[in-house]
Parts: sequence; C-alpha cells; structure tokens
Amino acid sequence: MRRGQASIVANPVLVGAVTTLVTVVAVFLAYNANNGLPFVPTRQLNVDVPSGSNLVKGNEVREGGYRIGVVTKITPVTMPSGQTVARLQLKLDKKVGKIPADTRITIRPRSALGLKYLQFERGSSHRYLQDGDTIPLDQTTVPVQFDDVFKMFDEPTRRAAQTDLDTFGNAFTGRGYSLNQTIQTLPPLFRYLTPVARNLADPNTQLGRFFRSLGNFMRVVAPVSHVNSQLFTDMATTFEAISRDPQALEATIQKSPPSEQEGIRSFPVQRPFLRDLADFSTDLKGATHELRGALPIINPALEEGTPVLRRTVALNERTRVAFVALRDLVRAPTTNAALVGLAETVGVLNPLVRFLGPYQTVCDYWNYFWTYLGEHLSEGDPTGTAQRANINDAAHQSNSLRDIGAVEPANGHQSPTDALQSGQNAPGYLHGQPYWAAVDNSGAADCEHGQNGYPMGRLDRLLAPTDSKGSPFLIVGDPHTPGDQGPTFAGLSSVPPGETFTREPENGAQLP
Repeated sequence: MRRGQASIVANPVLVGAVTTLVTVVAVFLAYNANNGLPFVPTRQLNVDVPSGSNLVKGNEVREGGYRIGVVTKITPVTMPSGQTVARLQLKLDKKVGKIPADTRITIRPRSALGLKYLQFERGSSHRYLQDGDTIPLDQTTVPVQFDDVFKMFDEPTRRAAQTDLDTFGNAFTGRGYSLNQTIQTLPPLFRYLTPVARNLADPNTQLGRFFRSLGNFMRVVAPVSHVNSQLFTDMATTFEAISRDPQALEATIQKSPPSEQEGIRSFPVQRPFLRDLADFSTDLKGATHELRGALPIINPALEEGTPVLRRTVALNERTRVAFVALRDLVRAPTTNAALVGLAETVGVLNPLVRFLGPYQTVCDYWNYFWTYLGEHLSEGDPTGTAQRANINDAAHQSNSLRDIGAVEPANGHQSPTDALQSGQNAPGYLHGQPYWAAVDNSGAADCEHGQNGYPMGRLDRLLAPTDSKGSPFLIVGDPHTPGDQGPTFAGLSSVPPGETFTREPENGAQLP
C-alpha cells in the first residue's frame, strides 16, 4: 500500500523556525530603516551647516517630498577661519543619479514637535559631486525653526507677559471716558506727527548721526560721571549759600552792569589773544581726541598725584637749599682743582683696584686676613702669644734666613739626615714668591696665597743655574706657581662678570 506525503505545515518545529526567522528579519529591517534598507546601493555625501539645529541621526533627506536618504552621522568641525560648524554625513540612494556641485541643502521642520528633515534642492551645474564630497557652508540654509521661536517664551518671559496683561487690563478698567478722549485726540496727533516723522526720516536730518554723537557723548561723560555728580553736589551747596544771603546776590547784580561794560571795552584788546587761543585749540584737537580714551587711566593718576603734589612744596623748599649749596660749590675756586685731582686719583687707583680686586672678590683674602690676625695675636703660649714665640724662634742653620755670616741663601743643600747627625737643624729652603696671583690671565681663580705646599726647584730664570759648589739652586723665586691653584674655601671660580681685573699690575682685561 502507498504511504501519503506529509505537508510542511504539519511539522510544528519547522513552522516555528520559519516564523522566528521571519520575525528576526522584520526586526532587523525595522531597526535599520533609518539607516537605509540593506542591499540597496547608496552613496555618501557630506554637508556643512552653521549649526546642528537639533538634527539627530536618522533624519530623512527629501527631494520633492520623497525620501532619498538619511543622516547617518553628525560631528562638529572647526573651519580654517576658526568657526565651528556641524558636518552631516548623508547616505543617499543611488537612484538620485548625479548630484550637481551647486546643489543646496535646507533644514526644514517636519512637524511642530521639533522633528526635522533635510530638503534637497538639486542645482544646474555641469560639475557633479563624487562619493564622499562635501557641500560647502555657503550652499546650506538654516531658517528660523519653530523650536527657536518657542524658546523665547521661557518662564521669565511668560511670567512678564502675564504681568503685562494683568497690568494693562487694570489700566483700562473704569477708564472708558479717558480712552474715548484719547481716541478723539489721536487724529490731530497723527496729522501733526506725519510731517514730523517725515522730517525725521529725511536723510538730510541725519538722525542716525545724532544718536551716534549722543552715544559718543555718553561714552565720554561716563568716565567722569562721579566728577559731574560731585559738581552738582557742590553747586547745590553754592546755591544754598547764595540763598542764605540775598543782599550779597543783589549787590552782585548791581555791580554786574559796570563789569559787563568793562568787558565790552576790553574785548577788542583780547581779540589777538583769543585768535591765538583758537589756533591753539585747533592744534590741541588731536591731543584731545586721544585724551578721551586715556581719561580712565589719567583720572586715577591725578587722584594719586594730588596729595603728592601738595608735598612737593616742602620738597622744593629743601631742594632750593641744596641747589644754593651746589651753586656755591661750583663757584668756589678750589672745586675745579679738586675735580682735576680726583681724576688723577682715579687714574692712579684704577690699576691698583684692578690688581687687588680679585684678591677679595675671588679669593676672599680680606676676611681671611682679619680672621687669622685675631688668632695670631690672641693665641697664648708659655712665652706670651704666638706672635712673640714665632719672632724669638728660628732655626739655627748655616744658611738660615736669620743667621749672621751666611754665605749662601737657604738653598737646602744638606740633606735632613746629615743635618741631624751633625747636631744642626734641617736645612732651610728660600721660598720667596712676590706678587702671588689671585687669578690667571683669563680671570679663573688662582689663589696661590694660603694654598698647601709649594714647588721645589729653581723657578727664577734670573738666578744662576748652580751655586758656588756646582750644585743646582733649589730656590723658589718665580712670582707664579705653574697652573691654577683654584679658589679658596669661600672663594669664587672666576672673576664676577663686569669686573675689570689684571693678574699683573700693568696688564688689564675685561670679562665679556
């Protein structure tokens, strides 16, 4: 017997799977409807608008009332001019065809609730935009939107409108007769107002110039407003004083005619002065124009300078005494000789100061000298002080610096061992280096005084190479030890910038 075929709808699992698939596809299509349907060819276009105007992703792009695309992205962009605009990324259907380069975009309201769409106005240019091109800012329009109009009716505005309506209503309540009189007088008012308005509207009246000048006047008066207020206060005080003595005012009025008659007589004489004053005022006009902007700065300076100027009276009196003494000094016959002598003194002191300056500024020897001098005089020993002991104590040597009858300088020929075996002190060495340096020729520290140790061997080229016995001299006589010894403990590494110096008294140099 032949088995019958089962229908596809008879299988509930298969029916459920198909239903689920259809539902997923429908949800997917609905979710992506704002971004365009899938598998539909599109092109991308950018549009620069002055502001986003409450556009959101998914707003439609329409041409002739039909949807041709959607807004897929909105980003802020800063133009080369510094202006920040909104760049809209559009996804357009391929069916729109070629897009002319002069195409314009306008943001339109879709409903009174704030929903927007882009109106696509195709241009007539023969140059076409490519995929990814941008419609510039000057080809986009953002008219006033409904939501912008509604925004002006914020809570303070609504409250003020309610107050106005309430006030106007109360103002007209019970005033019907006055309102009728007003309406009755309006025709004559408008009749006379017409020529006045026509005159004000005439360009020859220059009403705009009047308000600009009035604005300039107020701007000039604003910085001195407190001065004007003080002026009116003082005028009130003056008028109050005048009102308290009417007889003095009467006497002033009686003497005014003779004073005015004297003025009439003197005015012709004053004309040259007034003419020069007019020329001076013309020349001063430019400075006055600049003074207008400088008044906010000058006024505080004058306020601060007024008390200072009062104190200058006493200062000038003391200065007068000083200038009188200076005049007497200049007239004295010995002043010129003193100045000449001072110049010579400076000329003599300059080389000395250049040579001695580094000893203090670099090596700090002045401080060291007085520190150790105090210790030298105050340190005690069995014979009194260290100074007395050093004077009375010296080595007994055949070539000592203090022994009478020495035939040779303290050259240290005899070795210390031989001297001790013969019962004598160790031989001495002559270490005479005059004019120890404080700096080298470049200004670097070479503080040779006070440094530990000194070189052995002949350094003075003027002495003979050997003594009478044919032995080489070990005398140190050159004024400078080879190499820079560096600064002392509290000294500097070089001469301070700007200080003139010299290593030798006759040579000078200037640091850069």
